[in-house]
Amino acid sequence: MLTGVPYKAFGKELFHERQNAKELLFEFNNLPPSKIKERHQLIKSLFGKIKGSFYLEPPLRCDYGYNIEIGKNFYANYNFTVLDAAKVTIGDRVLIGPNVSLITVNHPIDKDLRQEGFEISKEIIIENNVWIGANVTVNPGVTIGTNSIIGSGSVVTKNIPENVIAVGNPCKVLREITTKDKTDFERTLK
Repeated sequence: MLTGVPYKAFGKELFHERQNAKELLFEFNNLPPSKIKERHQLIKSLFGKIKGSFYLEPPLRCDYGYNIEIGKNFYANYNFTVLDAAKVTIGDRVLIGPNVSLITVNHPIDKDLRQEGFEISKEIIIENNVWIGANVTVNPGVTIGTNSIIGSGSVVTKNIPENVIAVGNPCKVLREITTKDKTDFERTLK
């Protein structure tokens, strides 16, 4: 699964690993809002690597959890979904809007291979200082470059370079982020 070659996801071992993640997520998603420390402990036991402070608004969904790495000062809003059959690496100071999905897994085009249960997964990398707006889907194998912003509702099917604003379905670069964005806050809202 982690090597990027086709695999069968419905075997006993992977099923049990997903079930383990679901148990932890059920507990995380159903704790009272005041139980922040307890939620953090559950995420620390679920995710593969956490570099520093983080905050995830429940509900959260993932397949395995152990393939997810997050950097310092990470924030994810409500309904963050990570299908982490491959590694998902998230850098420092990343902001994730509500209803964002990071999908590392794909199914074959051929119906016979799909019916046999084959899947393939490819790593997703989100570099430092990225902001992903609400209702964004990031597809398998994508890298989003440092400092970039993905506009709400986008479907990211290809790599996004550093220091750009990208939007749409499929997501495309709208423009570069410039020094003018530091002083013209109204412009940043357009």
